[in-house]
Amino acid sequence: MIIYNVTVKVELLIHEEWLSWMKETHIPDVLATGCFVDNKIMRLLEEDNSDGFTYAVQYRCLDMSNYMNYKEKHAAGLQKEVLAKYGENFVAFRSLLKEV
Repeated sequence: MIIYNVTVKVELLIHEEWLSWMKETHIPDVLATGCFVDNKIMRLLEEDNSDGFTYAVQYRCLDMSNYMNYKEKHAAGLQKEVLAKYGENFVAFRSLLKEV
């Protein structure tokens, strides 16, 4: 199993709206690509939340070919939507993990 992990630090002022939008719009759009079998969204604990909250959004896919399909055909457009909506109110980095 391959896990595509997106870690996001979201500013306090937009964090509730961002979380709702992620759950209601963005995550369903990512799953609708057919590249992933499920996802989880988690909030980092034991951090200084004075300037925002940090989340880990994880998408699981069966193999690298599904991930590569997502990356090549869907990722840029979906990432562009997030950037257009929330601009500089968040910082994200992505990592790829293999379940062992």
